[in-house]
Amino acid sequence: MSNFMKNVVTVKEQLTSGTNRRSFLKISGLTMAATGLLLTGCNNDDDSMNNGPYAPGVRNGKFDLGSGDLGVLTYAYALEQLEADFYTRVVNLNNFGALFNSEEQQILSDLYAHEVIHREFFKVALTGALPNPSTQLLPALQFDFSTVNFSSRSSILSTAKALEDTGVAAYNGAGKLITSTDYLLLAGKIVSVEARHASAIRSLINPNSNDFAGDDVVNASNGLDAAKNPSQILPIAGSFITTEFTATYLP
Repeated sequence: MSNFMKNVVTVKEQLTSGTNRRSFLKISGLTMAATGLLLTGCNNDDDSMNNGPYAPGVRNGKFDLGSGDLGVLTYAYALEQLEADFYTRVVNLNNFGALFNSEEQQILSDLYAHEVIHREFFKVALTGALPNPSTQLLPALQFDFSTVNFSSRSSILSTAKALEDTGVAAYNGAGKLITSTDYLLLAGKIVSVEARHASAIRSLINPNSNDFAGDDVVNASNGLDAAKNPSQILPIAGSFITTEFTATYLP
């Protein structure tokens, strides 16, 4: 069994352990893991090799995300690294059990597992699709969460809310940049999971309210969630990312 598949099995075991998982979160993560991403990661035909004018890689001494489909996937990989790192810190806190009740712990653990799945699948997908992954694959990023008070339930959840809302807007905004139908389907599957995450976090912050689909993210006139370009998303995500990279060729 490959290391990649071992990671999937490990995460699946984490999700299915325990007695009171939130089913809609668990199923959404495992369904996404079992379908399009694996196939996309192994697909190396011409349709999945749309590099755009600029492939990801180092330019002028800094890694640039590039353009085209592979640039968009690399952009998504950066965001998934950020979310996975944040939730990894949260579920490994010494005070995790003191800050959150058992149901909240299970929800946050599910979100952690999903984001790790997303991150690892993007890594595999890009490794299989990039012409030269040794130089074109975005490296493991470093993060600074010093602005987050990890002793505060409110600070942790407000950061999670910001990350999840940003992630949904990022995928929604990136859809128009994708030309491959395989990759567009993939993005649609992931954004649906990220939207569930965002709703779950909002419900933890303000239970039994309409905040899970608040009018700050869902346009009341058309019923659509927010969509933002990479140039709008990266400054927000960049407040936590210390590894320097550029996105010169993304809008």
